[in-house]
Amino acid sequence: MKQVLNFFRRKQAGPPAPRRIRDHHFGPDVLDASALKVIEVLNTNGFQAYLVGGCVRDALCAVKPKDFDVATDAPLETVSKLFRRSRIVGRRFPIVHVRLGRDLIEVSTFRQSISDKVVHDDRGMILRDSAFGTLQEDAFRRDFTVNALYYDPSSREIIDFVGGVDDIKAKKIRFIGDTKTRLAEDPVRILRAVRFSAKLGFSISADIMSSVKTAAKRLEAIPPARLFDEFLKLFLSGYAETVWRQLRETPLANALFPSCAPSSPLILAAMRNTDDRILNGASITPGFLVAVLLWDDFNARNDSREPEDDDPAFATLKSQQSYVAIPRRFGTFAREVWTIQERLLKRNVRSLDRLVTHKRFRAGYDFLCLQAESDESVRACADWWSEFQNADDSKRETLIAQLPKTSRKRNRGRNKRRAATQSSASTSTG
Repeated sequence: MKQVLNFFRRKQAGPPAPRRIRDHHFGPDVLDASALKVIEVLNTNGFQAYLVGGCVRDALCAVKPKDFDVATDAPLETVSKLFRRSRIVGRRFPIVHVRLGRDLIEVSTFRQSISDKVVHDDRGMILRDSAFGTLQEDAFRRDFTVNALYYDPSSREIIDFVGGVDDIKAKKIRFIGDTKTRLAEDPVRILRAVRFSAKLGFSISADIMSSVKTAAKRLEAIPPARLFDEFLKLFLSGYAETVWRQLRETPLANALFPSCAPSSPLILAAMRNTDDRILNGASITPGFLVAVLLWDDFNARNDSREPEDDDPAFATLKSQQSYVAIPRRFGTFAREVWTIQERLLKRNVRSLDRLVTHKRFRAGYDFLCLQAESDESVRACADWWSEFQNADDSKRETLIAQLPKTSRKRNRGRNKRRAATQSSASTSTG
């Protein structure tokens, strides 16, 4: 009887009030002027508006936020009318992109997770969400507790309905609500959990990790183009090595790239190299990691290729497309890196100068050096190319003289055959 009375008291009292936290440790230097301007305009027009999600989470973790999102009770159409340079985007989750100068701010209207306007498939995955609600409903429909924090610039308070601040202090990634339900709604959330864990140094709750196998299988239902977007976030944000170390211990690595060997030292070296380049401000391209992740598959197809078979590079890239879709320009980059490897290994004397000026020479050379870290058979070749690039003409002649005799004999044989052919041709012409 006491339990029943307590239940009705809770129902009559309504939902618990959120925690409003003022003793946080981030100041205006981590906030974005454009995002604050969007909030100011919305507030001036009588609407609630808050910074939400990753920008609040990162600021609390002493990580400078890169993207700033705003949540409001204003309808999307109203938001779009209030800002001249804005447009409504998205089919599954419509939002407004607002441009202020060079900045792009994403503005979303508060949503709720339980509504006839939230369309699910037969497995529970959300297909479309246009069910708008209150601030509290918006908080509880978000994925992780650490992503459901709101910042009110006017009061300088963090609004926390779900215990996100406590989870940040505990360095823990935890879902809001039932884990299986949240992963059924969107299996990509398992990749987001890994990404946030790697980025922030947080642990992932045990109930999430126990669902990895099922979530990995369900990634088959996600459009490959969307998984490419997740691929970019996972591996081109500066913590690719940590992400890969986590993925390779689960079925997730092969769910994304079925033909790769997760334990490959080449992949780990490439992830580390990518992180170093990002840290040092060097250029990076997804095509290089694509070349690394699919290298074993290309090699296997190339070694067993029959005359009537398709181009092995084309076949490798085609087989990958149904998992993580690789845009053509990055697939072409990977193909060129693969095909230049044979030329780097053979070191044909007559084409060395042309090879050094090839547009993919540097990427191909970097690829060769990464292989050399774990493959003794290519180490001498990688070292040779390291010297050859920076050598003067005299030193280059010395290096060429050091090439294996079989390579030089092959070149001399070709020269003799070419000379004989030219001589025969000139005789017949005469």
